[in-house]
Amino acid sequence: MIQELHQKLVAKEISVEELTRDYLARLKRENPELNAFLTVAENEALNQAVQIDKKYLDKSQMPLLAGLPFAVKDNILIKDIKTTAGSKILENYIAPYNATVIKRLFQQSAIIIGKTNLDEFAMGSSTENSAFGPSKNPYDLERVPGGSSGGSAVAVAKNLAVYALGSDTGGSIRQPASFCGLVGFKPSYGAVSRYGLIAMASSLDQIGPLTQSVLDAKIVFEVIAGKDEKDATSYDVKKNNINLPPFKNIKIGVPKEYFIKGIDLAVEGAVRNSLKKIEAQGAQILEISLPYTPYALPCYYIIMPAEVSANLARYDGIRYSPLNGLKNDLDLMNLYFETRGQGFGPESRRRIILGTYVLSAGYYDAYYLKAQKVRRLIKQDFEKAFQKVDFIITPTTPTPAFKFGEKTQDPVSMYLSDIFTVSANLAGLPAINLPCGQNKNGLPLGLQIMAQNGYDFNLLSFSELIEQILKT
Repeated sequence: MIQELHQKLVAKEISVEELTRDYLARLKRENPELNAFLTVAENEALNQAVQIDKKYLDKSQMPLLAGLPFAVKDNILIKDIKTTAGSKILENYIAPYNATVIKRLFQQSAIIIGKTNLDEFAMGSSTENSAFGPSKNPYDLERVPGGSSGGSAVAVAKNLAVYALGSDTGGSIRQPASFCGLVGFKPSYGAVSRYGLIAMASSLDQIGPLTQSVLDAKIVFEVIAGKDEKDATSYDVKKNNINLPPFKNIKIGVPKEYFIKGIDLAVEGAVRNSLKKIEAQGAQILEISLPYTPYALPCYYIIMPAEVSANLARYDGIRYSPLNGLKNDLDLMNLYFETRGQGFGPESRRRIILGTYVLSAGYYDAYYLKAQKVRRLIKQDFEKAFQKVDFIITPTTPTPAFKFGEKTQDPVSMYLSDIFTVSANLAGLPAINLPCGQNKNGLPLGLQIMAQNGYDFNLLSFSELIEQILKT
């Protein structure tokens, strides 16, 4: 998609302004039904487009991403554009600066077309937790697009943007990519700067692309990746391992713990069929064990809420944008109660309360400290596995996209949507979703590929090969 559009611009078959107007027209037509975008940056996009056409009169000098409209999850800051994080508490917040990823894309003359819908503060697997209504799955409007980067997934799936940025704390790029038939790439922890990302769980969050192809994901990742002095956890991902061994020498691990009781038969069938195709091309498929996998989800749902509790403490009704309609005579404590009670939705409140509980005196050692020890064991599981295999392939989600309301009354059932994705976040690994078929109702299915920490370019190169195999 990116290269094709770039070639059209270079050949002057279409101007940047014409391309941008085409995307804006489609967005305006489709978005009322899909609710993929919370903010449409029409003026900003058209102004950028005019400037880029003037800047690159010789279109052959344009960077690959120049003039291509992209979308951004609404928890990533873009200067002078509203950033709500899907929450009433930030409904009127205007970002004062650009996130590092946005700065790097703007340096390539990419065009921001709008900010996309998400579960409030990225807490959810369906976008049903958005304060501004859910996005809808383009394959079936009665089903969720996944979450929390659901709006970004819908935007790319319906070609309302060339590509989109999302954030992934426990599967929030890969799961909606699976539900919407896209490539969704979560880089290694620290491979992409988090500066300008509204924090949910700081030791787990990572920004990454949702795209139509692995090559598109690779192109976007090359631009946004790298060390940033404003994010101490960031580093330069090593590029010296992109030369893969011959395909017949590649060893792929398939962990038996990921094919659990209750997994949708269509999901399991599609992944196993994909593995047969890959094996037929010469790669070695090995069954492996990741014994601490059953503890990943409970471990995640202790560490993540603890960090949520700390990160969301800053929303106090004094900083950022105050809520409308609050009484003027509130004392400080009641201001907190009113602001947080009205501003946060049920899922945010649930996670704040849970996180505060596991960090409280008498429970810290029993829950949080123990979860951190389990996290280390999960990481060791992967380290041992990668001594035997080059990549690990699993299902991305246990089911295809589910219907609206199907899981909202049972939070645990909703949390289980992340059962195959949270381990990569806990271990800091790069992981990617690739479409691998559809069920009998035409809903997309996905498989997940993981690699060692820092081997992001290896993973992308390998995924390009797998993508071609799965298309045959």
